[in-house]
Amino acid sequence: MSPFMEAMEKTVSEITAPGKGILAADESTGTIEKRLKAVQVASTDDARRDYRELLFSTPELGAHISGVILFDETLRQRTTAGIPLTQLLTAQGIVPGIKVDQGTVALPGFPGEKITQGLDSLGQRLSEYKQLGARFAKWRAVISIGAGIPTPAAISANAHALARYAALCQEQGLVPIVEPEVLMDGDHTLATSALVTEAVLHRVFHALHQQRVVLECMLLKPSMVIPGASCPNQATPQEVARATLTCLRRTVPAAVPGINFLSGGQSDAMATAHLNAMNGGAVKQPWVLSFSYGRALQAPVLQAWRGEPRNKVKAQQALHHRARLNSAACLGQYTPDME
Repeated sequence: MSPFMEAMEKTVSEITAPGKGILAADESTGTIEKRLKAVQVASTDDARRDYRELLFSTPELGAHISGVILFDETLRQRTTAGIPLTQLLTAQGIVPGIKVDQGTVALPGFPGEKITQGLDSLGQRLSEYKQLGARFAKWRAVISIGAGIPTPAAISANAHALARYAALCQEQGLVPIVEPEVLMDGDHTLATSALVTEAVLHRVFHALHQQRVVLECMLLKPSMVIPGASCPNQATPQEVARATLTCLRRTVPAAVPGINFLSGGQSDAMATAHLNAMNGGAVKQPWVLSFSYGRALQAPVLQAWRGEPRNKVKAQQALHHRARLNSAACLGQYTPDME
């Protein structure tokens, strides 16, 4: 049993506060460069700092956001006034976290499938991240659906890495967010998505059990069960909610305190509508169902900001608005006219 149980339970309790979710601001240098380039902003150290300072200093963000996932660079950055960016979060009662995986590479011998790297030096990095103020961590595994994939071997390899990562986190007193993402890319149906997601989550929780991960001190960040982006038969929010909840009830132990969905390429409004449909039903679920959105929270912010200091307030209003709508969806109280 970890000597950090009490501290981890406190972190979980804060992150799973009713009506709150996680802002994923952990884009790698390459990904944030693409996002900034899309709004004609060069990805310099200063531009990345200014953008994240804008996000974290949004007034009343802590009313709807309980945690923020940071990238290595951001965890170390300071504001223009010399204040650590993490202090902007803690001042609002928001828990800082850190992305610790080092991206995906091709899985040798399995064409079209990937494995996440970064376990080798993870123990040392977690120790440093904890000293820098992180209280939780995140590791993403990627599962693709296509002809003959995913294979059982790829699912098992990724589940094992997720479980090893989670065990290392808990050893250091950091709450692990376990993220097995079944990608939307492809023309697969809702039924296929459900079958694959169920198989993945079964394998992930088997691996977590084998690695003696304390389920009460972790969070799950899964993809929703949705058809492939190019599937001709798209699903309604109610169909997505039904398929996702069925899958989760079959695979996720009730001991897990919270499930924070990723948006995974969904539009801002669709990600909110799907979350709302899951929380709007009469049947109470054993876990807190919330969000851990990146692009679905940030896209309108970038469009409003465009690197111009004069647009800061407008950009922050855009973030607060989307955070508020997703907060309502956590309580099953979102309606499209709130958009």
